[in-house]
Amino acid sequence: MNKTIFPKSLKKGDKIAIISPAGAVESSQLEKGIEMIKSKGFEPVLGEHLYTKYANGYNYAGTEQERLKDMNWALNDNEISAVWASRGGYGCQHLIPELNLKNFARNPKWYIGYSDNTVIQSYLLKKGFASIHGQTVKTSSFGVTEESYDLVFNVLKGKPLKYTLSSHQFSKKGNVEGQLVGGNLALIYALLGTKYSFDFKDKILFIEDIGENFYALDRMIMSLELAGVFNKISGLIIGGMTNMGDEKENKQYEESFDEFAYKLIADRISKYEFPTVFGFPNGHIKDNRPLIIGGNVRLEVKNKAKIEF
Repeated sequence: MNKTIFPKSLKKGDKIAIISPAGAVESSQLEKGIEMIKSKGFEPVLGEHLYTKYANGYNYAGTEQERLKDMNWALNDNEISAVWASRGGYGCQHLIPELNLKNFARNPKWYIGYSDNTVIQSYLLKKGFASIHGQTVKTSSFGVTEESYDLVFNVLKGKPLKYTLSSHQFSKKGNVEGQLVGGNLALIYALLGTKYSFDFKDKILFIEDIGENFYALDRMIMSLELAGVFNKISGLIIGGMTNMGDEKENKQYEESFDEFAYKLIADRISKYEFPTVFGFPNGHIKDNRPLIIGGNVRLEVKNKAKIEF
C-alpha cells in the first residue's frame, strides 16, 4: 500500500477556496453552494477568475494562465484549508504541466470535485495526496441531494465514509481491500499512456460518465482492456452512467444508471474475477455521494455491497 497523505480536518471558520479550473460558470449557479458553505461555518473565498469567461472552441472559465493562476493560488495559500471546484466541463488537462505544489506539500488541503476534476485528482494522487471525488459547488441541472453535500462536509471534518448498497444483477461477489483510484471514465481514458495516469496495480477502480454514445463507451472500456488495466486492478466500482447512447437507441435516455451501458461494461469484464459493484451513487447524478480518491477502501460484495473507507 502506497503511503498517501490525507489533509487535516477542517474546523469552523476555516477558509475554502472556490475556483473554476475548467468550464465557465454563472454566479447564479453557485449561490446556493456558497451559502451552504457559509451555513456550515466555513468562509468561502472566491478565486479571482471564478466567473471569468473565455471562448476558444469551448466556454472556459478564463484563459489557461488565468485558470492556472487561481489553481496555484488556492493550492498553495496557507490561509486556505480546502479547495472546491465550481464545476467540471473541460480544461483541467491544460493546467497539470504547470501545477505548483510547493506550499501544498507542506500544508496539504482537500481538493473537492468530480467530472473533469478527475485530472487534478489523478495528479494529486501521483504526488501522494488524497482528494474528494464529490459534488462541485455548482448545483447541477439534475439537482443535488442534501446528503450528497453533507457527506462531503463529513469528510472535511474527518468522519469516515461507509456505504451499503442493494445488490445489482451484474455485480460480482468477493472481498477485497485496496486504494481507490479513478473518477470520470473519459478522463481516465484521456490520461492513459501519460505520466499523469493513475497507477492501477492492485487498486480498486471507480468509473462514471455522462453523455457518451455507446460505441464511445465501448471504445474507452476497450482502451482500458488493451492497456492491461483490468489485469491490474483488484476491484471495480461503477457509478452513474447518465444520458448515455443516442436518444433513438436508448428509450430510457434520462436514466442515471443506464442498464445498456452497464450490460456493455459487464460483458467486457466478464472474464475477470475481481469483485465488482454496479450502481454506486456517485457521478453526474442527483444523489452524488463522495468517494476518497487515494483512500484505503474495503469492498465486500455479497447479497449487498459494503464499501468502507
